[in-house]
Amino acid sequence: MGRCVQAIKAYQHARFMQTYADLLAHPRYGGAALFFLEDLYGPGDFTSRDDQFARIVPGLVRMFPRDIIGTVQSLGQLHALSEELDTAMAAAWRRMLLAEGSTLGNALVVDGPSYARCWRSVAGPADRERQIALMLSVGEALEGYTRNPLLRTSLRLMRGPAHAAGLGALQGFLERGFDTFREMGGAREFLAVIANRERALAAALFGGADAPAVAA
Repeated sequence: MGRCVQAIKAYQHARFMQTYADLLAHPRYGGAALFFLEDLYGPGDFTSRDDQFARIVPGLVRMFPRDIIGTVQSLGQLHALSEELDTAMAAAWRRMLLAEGSTLGNALVVDGPSYARCWRSVAGPADRERQIALMLSVGEALEGYTRNPLLRTSLRLMRGPAHAAGLGALQGFLERGFDTFREMGGAREFLAVIANRERALAAALFGGADAPAVAA
């Protein structure tokens, strides 16, 4: 099952790279696109960071600047929802492969038609819109933080206590996000592109289209 989940995530990572190749190569938006690709849409294992959300959100006021709390909660909700949907898609794909007589060999690669079938089988438009909205809310919050120079100083001062408390993964995400969005110098156009393309893709998939073919 784990290999099926990783194959689903690998497809999504490759699809994001393909969909946003122009942003990844853009001198202004490239850093933010890479941040989304690796920290929000990546195939990596976020277990450590997600465990930190569950463990510290109730006491977050005592650990991080107040402005950060809502973003951490949104990020936790985003990854929890994404993991739930990815796992459900992987289970649906595994059933599909077994029904077709597959032996589930080592080279598991998701193609566009199979991905679309699994997408439609495990969630509805409201679930996918919530996933997109949570991703955008994290981006909007990070963009808003860049208007508060004192917040970056507060985050820097939190580095030692955060690592001492076992919150290093969360601290690293917040610092990378703040610095990336500050360097971009305004995120409105960037986030609008993400919103439009992700919602267009969701509409196409729910309308019966295959997902895009991506390089293996």
